[in-house]
Amino acid sequence: MLRLRVRRRNNLRSYLQKVKTCLPRGVVTDAAEAARRDRSGEKDERRTLDTLLLQRHEQAERSVLIGCQSRTNEKKFLKFLSKHGDIKKHFFYETYGTYAVVEFSSREGVSSLLDSAAIPSVSHEATVPFKSRLLSLRNLSVVDSLSQKPGLQCQPQTSVPINKLIQKLSREESVDRQITSLTDVHQLTEENSRLRFLVCSLLRDVAAAYFPECSIKPFGSSVNGFGKLGCDLDMFLDLDGIAGWNLKMPKSGLFLEYQMKRANSERAVTQSILSVIGECVDQFGPGCVGVQKILNARCPLVRFAHQPSGFQCDLTANNRVAMKSTELLYLYGELDPRVRRLVFTVRCWARAHSITSTIPGAWITNFSLTVMVLFFLQKRSPPIIPTLDHLQELAGPADRCVIDGNNCTFVSDFGKIELQSNTETLEKLLSDFFEFYAVFPFNTASISIRKGKEQNKPEVAPLHIQNPFETSLNVSKNVNATQLDRFVALCQESAWLFQQSKSVSPRGSDTPAPWGLATLLLPSQVTGVKSPKRRRREPASERIKGLLESLKSKNQGKS
Repeated sequence: MLRLRVRRRNNLRSYLQKVKTCLPRGVVTDAAEAARRDRSGEKDERRTLDTLLLQRHEQAERSVLIGCQSRTNEKKFLKFLSKHGDIKKHFFYETYGTYAVVEFSSREGVSSLLDSAAIPSVSHEATVPFKSRLLSLRNLSVVDSLSQKPGLQCQPQTSVPINKLIQKLSREESVDRQITSLTDVHQLTEENSRLRFLVCSLLRDVAAAYFPECSIKPFGSSVNGFGKLGCDLDMFLDLDGIAGWNLKMPKSGLFLEYQMKRANSERAVTQSILSVIGECVDQFGPGCVGVQKILNARCPLVRFAHQPSGFQCDLTANNRVAMKSTELLYLYGELDPRVRRLVFTVRCWARAHSITSTIPGAWITNFSLTVMVLFFLQKRSPPIIPTLDHLQELAGPADRCVIDGNNCTFVSDFGKIELQSNTETLEKLLSDFFEFYAVFPFNTASISIRKGKEQNKPEVAPLHIQNPFETSLNVSKNVNATQLDRFVALCQESAWLFQQSKSVSPRGSDTPAPWGLATLLLPSQVTGVKSPKRRRREPASERIKGLLESLKSKNQGKS
């Protein structure tokens, strides 16, 4: 297993050396453009997730996070820092104070800056002298205390409120433009993505005290292309860098190896490692508060808040299947721009109607919703994206990956994936998504993006969505019948409302009436199944049927 990891790592390095150019983040080509490149013989320059991770990691290692005052003079601030090295990128943002992310052109600039920093001398409280790349600027000479000008221009780190989003969407010219605009507003910005990798790098500095060769990588929504501004930061403590050293058999009869303690199981090792790291983060991690060690969960983790960035963080270890799921979703999002835009739209719609929640419970998760969108796109005629089984068939030897007996293999080379010619608009896809799940046979069928078709449900559960890699698991096992009924009812309502409002053009006033997608984000009239305490007197399908008939009658009366 270790030799396999090293071989795959070497193959990755060889591939990365051949990559000469990368598209800016968020720039994806549609299916027609991909087909045109295939015919013309042009090189496909879409970057793999490994390429993106490597680039972001290198940027983070050259960066520092500095707390400063809101009226800091930006010109003086940069002049002060430039004494230590050339600055490649910088930006300001606000959370529990004002902070600056500063990327130097080389790590020498970071080292020079840290050498000039001082450990604070505080007489009235005890401090732990831990040196970190999270710094505070105390140089008052760069603060314009008497300036009447507004403060620093700060980059947004959260998405706009739903009421402002509805107003913005109501001014767009078409439903397709509404969906594109929603995606632009919700998706992670360049700055927010950089900040997430920097937080991982800062946490790695803490963990390196125990595991010098470790790395901490973001996964999930932070890197798969479907992350919303303000989403949690999921991190993975990777120790493969330690386990992968010196695997060559010696030519002599002598073999030198490190002595290591043994545990009862790999899970026990993971729990011990996270317990130690969690304690270290709690005691010595600057800006880390509310640390919880949740070690008896199915996937042990350490949860905490990183105040300087404003992120809620979950740190796990030995979670390689989740990393492969992240890579798979990223690949699907890069294949066709409609994939990400439809996922963002459905997620926003679901959040507006409390189908999803940040609080653990019986709600449908964002991951489950994303898989449902992917499954729907696989069911189009012709399909917009391929099945996971097909991606596995296209995989080469370097793509082979088996984790804990689960086949996680799929192709990573975009050039090997040929997409069929589907030109459906986003408006058509969104409308059909609601209609598709309004009548989906949830009582008998399971959703599987591996096969791209309905499967017989292997267990008694209201909603069954097969885990793409751990196929015996149901990723929606937490969802109860009440929440599934509500989802179906909202799909039925949204399908009807969308048909009624999507053809209405916005007026020329400053505050046009909501139409199209904006209508679907307004408070729902489906209230019969919202509260679990209310006794259901009739099936949700009958209630929504009555609602639709009354709306239709009201609409006919106006015409």
